[in-house]
Amino acid sequence: MPDTLLVELLTEELPPKALSALGAAFANGIRAELVTLGLAPQNAKWDQDLATPRRLAVLIRDVAERAPSEEKEVSGPGAGAPPAAVAGFAKKHGVAVESLQRKSTPKGEVFVARVKAGGAALDEALAGVVERAVKKLPIPKVMRWGDGDAQFVRPVHGLVMLHGSRVVPGSVLGLASGNRTQGHRFMGKRDLTIASADQYLAQLRDEGRVVCRFAERKSAIERGLTEHAARQDADLGVYQDLLDEVTALVEHPSVYVGAFPASFLDVPQECLILTMRQNQKYFPLFDRAGKLLPRFFIVSNMQVADPRHIIGGNEKVVRPRLEDARFFYNQDRKARLEERVPQLAKVVYHNKLGSQLERVQRIQLLAGRISRTLKADVAAAERAAWLSKADLLTGMVGEFPELQGVMGGYYALHDGESKEIAQAISAHYKPRFAGDTLPEGAVACALALADKLDALGGMFGIGQQPTGEKDPFGLRRAALGVVRILVERKLPLSLHELAPSADLQAFILERFAGYLKDLGFSTLQVESVLSQNPARLDRVPQQLDAVKAFQALPEADSLAAANKRVANILRQAESKGESFGSAQRTELKEAAEISLFDALQKATGSANPLFERGDYAGYLKTFAVLKTPVDAFFDKVMVMAEQKALRQNRLGLLADLRKAMNRVADISKLAV
Repeated sequence: MPDTLLVELLTEELPPKALSALGAAFANGIRAELVTLGLAPQNAKWDQDLATPRRLAVLIRDVAERAPSEEKEVSGPGAGAPPAAVAGFAKKHGVAVESLQRKSTPKGEVFVARVKAGGAALDEALAGVVERAVKKLPIPKVMRWGDGDAQFVRPVHGLVMLHGSRVVPGSVLGLASGNRTQGHRFMGKRDLTIASADQYLAQLRDEGRVVCRFAERKSAIERGLTEHAARQDADLGVYQDLLDEVTALVEHPSVYVGAFPASFLDVPQECLILTMRQNQKYFPLFDRAGKLLPRFFIVSNMQVADPRHIIGGNEKVVRPRLEDARFFYNQDRKARLEERVPQLAKVVYHNKLGSQLERVQRIQLLAGRISRTLKADVAAAERAAWLSKADLLTGMVGEFPELQGVMGGYYALHDGESKEIAQAISAHYKPRFAGDTLPEGAVACALALADKLDALGGMFGIGQQPTGEKDPFGLRRAALGVVRILVERKLPLSLHELAPSADLQAFILERFAGYLKDLGFSTLQVESVLSQNPARLDRVPQQLDAVKAFQALPEADSLAAANKRVANILRQAESKGESFGSAQRTELKEAAEISLFDALQKATGSANPLFERGDYAGYLKTFAVLKTPVDAFFDKVMVMAEQKALRQNRLGLLADLRKAMNRVADISKLAV
């Protein structure tokens, strides 16, 4: 009889950053195989986010004890076999000789029997299903425990396999199945006997004091954080990544408010924030202007009436951490950034690309060249580039590598460098991640571009391009950073000059294509512009807006199809060795080709000033008037005429048409 199935692995503390993915993969793996075996319906209701620090579980409704039997065809002896052999085949499969059928095969005609095979039994299959699901989990490293050979990401101490209220027999990772699990370490019932699969979540919550659903715990934590923040008149800043990690650390969350001495606020707030978030998993609080407050939220695994000892303990723990940050900050400022730069010669950037000092020298030259093109302060850009990597040798960055650049900006200001130089140093790694802010100002943009282009050019130069999903040097992120800075800061720079390698240009344009699709442009629209290998990326969104406006015209489909036809004709002509220049009106014979020539000349004369003003939509729309003369040309004119001069002139007319219409985008790419 169908019933709810529960599978739970009781473990030691699982890796928090991987918990959500492990829980989903565990549940998906078991459900998928049960569906394949016919033991669970395709549309069965199920819980797939049952994951806590000490357990992975799945609940699947309407699981059968045995899959339905199915009829299958079994091939037997050939049609010319002795009667005894045929009778023996029929007897073996429990059917009458008269019920055997004949079937043609590549090897000749054979007897076949149609027999019913029993479906898979849950009791026989489940342990193997769970074992295989465990082996497929995304675990980079496994460990062994005790005297057995079982391997998992953490030691496993319990296995529950319940179908309804019945224990499904079996063994996984050396553990026999049962119906016993454990509640919260401190607040709940230590040992729990699960009455039935359907009561699992309620028993864990009520008796075990465990909130098993990952999403439910996450929601409870977020609700507690926002409610407390409102009472504190404070802001949480960006906290989603930490929220997921903290959700994976607790089985019954509660939010409490802690504080630290305001004197620590003399340290750059990025240092304190990183210390609290990364080391302690606390949620820092900010005022409405984004300035750090001397308070933080603790997400505890304990719910108590008087939390003073929990709060006091956490406040006592965080102070030495903040004191370490203050110590590094004070020590680092005893040496100027420029004094550290020569020491970069001892720091290897890459064994084929030299030291960090050599890299700084390359970045300095490139930043100067870019800032000169942007008519920015070249001396400031080169100075910022020279100091940009010096903070790699500071104690604070040694402790928190995530603060590269940020600390360099603070130390530059302390050393008396200009605000513009300090800001450029601080922002030169930006954007660090999707949605990150961009550098502000021409000097900062020049340095950020130089840093990324040096990494890209260097790695491509030594054959270290990303392959498949692997990108150890973060080159895809760097390329997207180049795209975002050029486009969103509207910088008049040529990609062909910034990235002289054709392979590197193609790599950056590939990232650009994804970026543009995320903005809502279609694949065909993006291809129509990027296939032109544009040099100025900042103009491309405008060009795509123009293409979108052109596609809305009633003449668009016809002109795109004609453009595609023109492209094919010209390509075939060139492959046959035909040569042609621009069309000459005096060489045209037919009325239709003369009409097209005149219409093209008139449209081009009107369109070119629009292009020069950057009115790409207006430019493309101007050519909508060509639909009628283009259609007439193809109806009445033989392009590949026998007379050479006439043929070349007509090819030249088509080439002129294609060149004019494709100045903004390759319109032929829009033809479906």
